[in-house]
Amino acid sequence: MWTEVFSHILENNHNIMKINCQVRQASSNVDAKHYDTERLRKEYLVENLMVADEINMVYSMFDRIIAGGAVPVNEDLLLSAPEILRADYFTQRRELGIINVGGTGKVQVGDEEFTIPFKEALYVGRGDRHVTFKSVDPSNPAHFYFCSATAHKETGIKQVSKKDAVVMHLGSLEESNERTINRLLVKEVVPCCQLQMGMTELSPGSTWNTMPAHTHDRRMEVYFYFELPEDAAVCHFCGEPQETRHIWMHNEQAVISPQWSIHSACATRNYTFIWGMCGENDDYNDMDWCATKDLK
Repeated sequence: MWTEVFSHILENNHNIMKINCQVRQASSNVDAKHYDTERLRKEYLVENLMVADEINMVYSMFDRIIAGGAVPVNEDLLLSAPEILRADYFTQRRELGIINVGGTGKVQVGDEEFTIPFKEALYVGRGDRHVTFKSVDPSNPAHFYFCSATAHKETGIKQVSKKDAVVMHLGSLEESNERTINRLLVKEVVPCCQLQMGMTELSPGSTWNTMPAHTHDRRMEVYFYFELPEDAAVCHFCGEPQETRHIWMHNEQAVISPQWSIHSACATRNYTFIWGMCGENDDYNDMDWCATKDLK
């Protein structure tokens, strides 16, 4: 078995709410070089995150990160703790980063409520309180993408917009990778324990991200691709620098990137992606670069 799936149904304000959580084991770099297409997708691709009136998530044994999506349409969605956490609250021993990629929504954390527009973020530190997702307009529902990591201390709550981010402009149109990196939930902006999240926006005419490629043994990463039309696709490159593989992906899908793997992509048009990281080191620039000429 590559995954275990835990589903539970909650009665929420007399409505039925569905929560799905997949558990995926960590995989070896030695084994991964022998995976065929089906096995690669089962190990690393995360599909069907954004489903109306559901919360869907994957719990990866790579640094125990959780990546998920919540789409409140006809009801509010309570982020309850999946069975594998053995916790009373989702954030009882975890920190949580949320970025809205849909219509304006609201996130209630305990007694506080935050309005989160498109492409804005909310950081929720460790603590015993409920987290609930809501949409302002059900005809244009919020699509909340979230990542979560284990946390050793309480660090509070902070809403973050793009104007608060550490912004980097990299690449060029000539190299097909002109892009803006918005470092939203990083130590320079919020007091994270080990979680980092941000959003990279590719300019029109650019299709490559994160090139030259890199690895970072001290943390793993999850990529979430969005702002792709239905007929567009992104090819995500993974694997060790001299043993690369690829996974074709579509809008609002995520992919798990182990610490030994590169994580780069090229698509049929420009797009946006969210990166979420956790592990040993919270230094964003701690990367081991791979020269493009050395990739195989």
